[in-house]
Amino acid sequence: MKKSAPPKTRKHSAKPSSGGDRGSAKQKRKPKAPEALTQTIDRSDLNRLLALKHRDPHRILGTHHRNGGIVFRAFRPNAEKVELLIGRQKPQPLIETHHDGLFELFVAGLSEIPSYRFKVHYADGNTATLRDPYSFLPTLGDLDLHLFGEGKHETVYEKLGAHVRKYGHVSGVSFAVWAPNAEGVSVVGDFNGWDGRLHQMRMLGASGVWELFIPDLRPSALYKFEMRARRGLPFLKADPYANYMEVPPGTSSIVYEAKYKFRDQQWMKRRASGEHFRKPLSIYEVHFGSWRRIAEENNRPLTYREMAPLLAD
Repeated sequence: MKKSAPPKTRKHSAKPSSGGDRGSAKQKRKPKAPEALTQTIDRSDLNRLLALKHRDPHRILGTHHRNGGIVFRAFRPNAEKVELLIGRQKPQPLIETHHDGLFELFVAGLSEIPSYRFKVHYADGNTATLRDPYSFLPTLGDLDLHLFGEGKHETVYEKLGAHVRKYGHVSGVSFAVWAPNAEGVSVVGDFNGWDGRLHQMRMLGASGVWELFIPDLRPSALYKFEMRARRGLPFLKADPYANYMEVPPGTSSIVYEAKYKFRDQQWMKRRASGEHFRKPLSIYEVHFGSWRRIAEENNRPLTYREMAPLLAD
């Protein structure tokens, strides 16, 4: 497993993020103009978004049909400038409608939402070209939510957590977590500087499940969920459905894509024809982390490879 230092709780500092999405790369600047709330967004809606407590940020961000065209919106705190890229067209600058980092642009004459990206410019000269995570539909369907709500979803581990997948022709990672009492949830990680403003999730109906698809994200990224309750400070939570975790003292979850191919088709075929309820069953249980340790190496637990022959015997 990958080992690194545990992330510290973020305080929205100006420390540059790692990777392509430089969410915190710019020092605090003077606003270009006094607070200029866009007239197309309800003030209470906008306040919830800025407070990172909006249950459906897709309602504001992304694309929206209006008056014979489409509005493109992005929330990019600390950005100096944001441009809209559509195919080979000339980049179109978005207008900063709120000095906390809300940008928007109305493009007249568009009836269908095109494939687009945002090019984000920072004061230090760095740029990042990004697909918009708020341009994708949910990765969980109504049937998934219904079965989960009844406690009858037999493969919920394939829905909750972090999963590398393709959305149409776009590769990325879908995130989902159950947090019914949270006021707001964000995905944070080494790909966005652990900045909860950049990837706010949406709650799917009244299910308590928060979801977001982040395009172009790859396996091995460190991540956690940043939770906000009605009262108190936000806190970081590891993914209870994570497929991969850091080795202690690291505590982050890791985006993982399994490459192992099972070769047990014959055994599975025989198993399917067996009468399991008529046969005796033995169940063994062991706490992996404490069963065996190596005292000479700071009492560390065994790795899976070290444990396998001992446990099998």
